[in-house]
Amino acid sequence: MIKIPAQAPISELHVLVIDGQSLVQDTIKTAFLEVGIEHVRCAQNAFYAIRLCEHIRFDIILVAFDVRSDKDGFNLLEEMRFKGFIAKTTSVIFLSADTSPELVNCVIELQPDDFWVKPLDKYRVAQRINHILKIKSQLYRLNYCFDHQEYPSAIYLAQRQLEDESLAQYRPQINRLIGRCLFNLQEYADAEAFYRTLLKECDYGWVAVGLVRTLLRQDKIVEAQALADDLLERDDTRFATYDALTEYYISQEDYEKGYELIKEASKLAPRNIQRHRKAWDLARLNHDPMGQYLATQNMAKYAKNSIHDSPELILNVIRAGIDLASTVSTTQAKNLLAETERKLLNVQQEFAHINGFKNQLIVIQARLLSLKDKKQQAEKLMQEQAQVNSWHSVEDNLDKVKAFHEIGQREQSLAILERMKEQMNGNDFTNQVMAEYLEQEQFERTEIHHNPKELAEMASVHYKNKRFSPAYKLLTQALQLSPKNTNIGLSLLKVLTRLAQDDGLNEEQESGLKHCKTLLKTADLSTQQKLKQAQYLDSIKQHQATRY
Repeated sequence: MIKIPAQAPISELHVLVIDGQSLVQDTIKTAFLEVGIEHVRCAQNAFYAIRLCEHIRFDIILVAFDVRSDKDGFNLLEEMRFKGFIAKTTSVIFLSADTSPELVNCVIELQPDDFWVKPLDKYRVAQRINHILKIKSQLYRLNYCFDHQEYPSAIYLAQRQLEDESLAQYRPQINRLIGRCLFNLQEYADAEAFYRTLLKECDYGWVAVGLVRTLLRQDKIVEAQALADDLLERDDTRFATYDALTEYYISQEDYEKGYELIKEASKLAPRNIQRHRKAWDLARLNHDPMGQYLATQNMAKYAKNSIHDSPELILNVIRAGIDLASTVSTTQAKNLLAETERKLLNVQQEFAHINGFKNQLIVIQARLLSLKDKKQQAEKLMQEQAQVNSWHSVEDNLDKVKAFHEIGQREQSLAILERMKEQMNGNDFTNQVMAEYLEQEQFERTEIHHNPKELAEMASVHYKNKRFSPAYKLLTQALQLSPKNTNIGLSLLKVLTRLAQDDGLNEEQESGLKHCKTLLKTADLSTQQKLKQAQYLDSIKQHQATRY
């Protein structure tokens, strides 16, 4: 059994109140003084709060969302956890006047002990403080064991506490920790039995979600999915259920399903940077350039002034913008590139002095030049960029792969990809998805030598010259790289119409027709696009009927 230090008496507890409003500070401070806690410090902004945490170990921390100055409360709380200022034995209370679903979901992810809605009522504050102090005192030893990953010891203590009738009101918190301990110990069968028993006694959302997670870990997908379908209808469980299902489908390498689910979870709690990062990785793997662009924008937006903030995030928005511009119409590309170049100029002015940043900017400039058909200028910029720098980000090296491919130096592009694959290690989400993506990139860049926009333009020339088979091949490659592009889908359908008219469709082309139908069926088409689609499909149907 782990040796657990004694809990400090109430009179020696240290409290930190982080709120920019003096009235809120006074209300909370007075309430703590009335219960015998004198060591109460107040901070009006995030900077001072961090400075205090560097010198004092606080037992109770109250943080407002609308903290003035450099950070909001969400970013501050996340940073304090990251720096180790908050342990499982620390009581955390979140304060906010905003109760929107998006904020509440984001706060839930950080798992505070309580959430107080402003304006605060002095009597209510005193009640909540007494309640939290009781929980802190009664569950201190249990939380200490969990915090130090002593899960068997935590389970032992929890089971003893469940038998104590004086602790009956704390049984939900105790049971929740038991479930988490069993899950962390990978004792999934025991966890399943535990959650099933609890579910007969109560209807807490976390119990049902815990059961779903344990069923998924045992590949009991049919039962898990049936239960998950019900939980997705509940406001208190929808968010956690999306996360559980996403985790499962990614572990099964069903990246398309995982991507759809993680997008839904990101909408519910948009401040989670790591989830946006996963969405970005999955968007690339699923050939969704718009999804890539939106995910990088969200990362840059919500990381501002947080521990995740970095100039690299802006570079990633620029890179994703270039990727997207190579798949859209000329007009859309023009507007997108204008915005991208404005961002690039700002980055150059602000961050060009950073070591290694200059080379990253050169590669991006080369990619922009290639997109404008200025290949010779791009090639000149890329002359000294062949080295794979393991100390640079994966995105920097991946950008080199794309830049070399875009100027026609495919051997150099593939060589960098091969070296990148050798550097990938680990079984976590990022490494798993990135390894899969690099394999995909290697295959496609070996087989396909142009981007979707260039392929579509070449196909258009072939079509005008009545070379329908080469046009079909090029558009099939374009759709492989951009499978959600409705314009390419319609162009391919147009070519299939002429092929059906001339010689009929072979087995491969029939498969291409089926893919086009599936794509366009769920696409958001304009009235004119819908009319063209109907005309093409009707023409193909008539030619097939005549032939057979």
